[in-house]
Amino acid sequence: MPDLRPAAAGPLGDDVRSDCHVAYEPGSESLTLEISSKVDYLFGDAIETAGRRVAGELGVETGELRVVDRGALEWVILARAETCLRLAGADGPAVLPEAAPGAGEPRLRERLRRSRLYLPGNRPKLMLSAGLYGADGLILDLEDSVTPADKDAARLLVRNALIALDWGASERMVRVNQGDLGLEDLRRIAQHNPHVVLLPKIEDPEQVRQAAALLRETVGDEAPFLMPILESPLGLHRAYEIAAADELVVALTLGLEDLSAELGAPRSEAGWESFGARQTTVYAARAAGVQPIASVFSDISDETALASYVRRERGLGFDGIGCIHPRQIPVVHAEMTPTRAEAEKAVMIVRAAREAERRGLGAVAVGSKMVDPPVVKQAFRTVELAVAGGVLAADWDDN
Repeated sequence: MPDLRPAAAGPLGDDVRSDCHVAYEPGSESLTLEISSKVDYLFGDAIETAGRRVAGELGVETGELRVVDRGALEWVILARAETCLRLAGADGPAVLPEAAPGAGEPRLRERLRRSRLYLPGNRPKLMLSAGLYGADGLILDLEDSVTPADKDAARLLVRNALIALDWGASERMVRVNQGDLGLEDLRRIAQHNPHVVLLPKIEDPEQVRQAAALLRETVGDEAPFLMPILESPLGLHRAYEIAAADELVVALTLGLEDLSAELGAPRSEAGWESFGARQTTVYAARAAGVQPIASVFSDISDETALASYVRRERGLGFDGIGCIHPRQIPVVHAEMTPTRAEAEKAVMIVRAAREAERRGLGAVAVGSKMVDPPVVKQAFRTVELAVAGGVLAADWDDN
């Protein structure tokens, strides 16, 4: 066993919830555990078992491990203890929690991505009930929401959350860091079934290809899909090449906060300063055959402005919006849902297309008008959105 040093991981304080602090002090005596928890009488044995399991896997047999618990679940305790002991100099295999029933849910290339909710990767309490929010996607964020000092700890928390949490019907997403740090993120999380990985500040298609190659090397055919984020003028200049860089790319999105800073043009309510960037993102994504996804709306208190923003972005051709608070999700879904009239028109086109296919006809007619293939494709998508938004019943095609 290598020489170990004092180390600690996890927050301290009376306001900490669903988390814990783990500290290690080297010593020559057999390993002891000191546990401080308001629910020690109920869960003390489980906390000690988790701590000793991590120590055993990493070969730590001596010293003292102290756990200050504030309602942490086992997957959090395992991650904090593993972070602490690795910081202390211990090494060994990953110490993983038991997998949740939906941990193996397969990824899908074609699916609704109307809303994606960002969750800080270092705050487990915000992850616990996220599967109940109803977002199409949940993003465990390792980048902007995590300080540099907390990157390693957040990576292990996100890894364990991918395994142990019930994500409901939401797509499992992770935003990794830039550069070499992001590649290390990919190595640690790839085999734990993230459905989509968001790649920040992409400016060169080679960055996408490098990430894709690493993912294939790590998990083969089950590699997660990719969503590059355009956040600079250079990234926008190469938007199509980035969107088409690899077949693992399923969507292209835009980070307007960073882009606005680089342009020296603060975001306005009308959004004229970013109109070209937003339109470029949509054009590039559609040309590459992937979904265009709009930037987040940062004012969580103004739902009227959010609704207006979603209508505008949908009108430009975006398929979804980023969310930074759960209360934004219902507004996004409502505004991304077609009207009854739009849904009924789409149903007519879909039924006409099916009838034309059944009869072996190359053209689709609705009434006296011929309908082009792109319109037919959009009609199928409109029906899908209408069903998801409750405008059409799930069994609409049985009528």
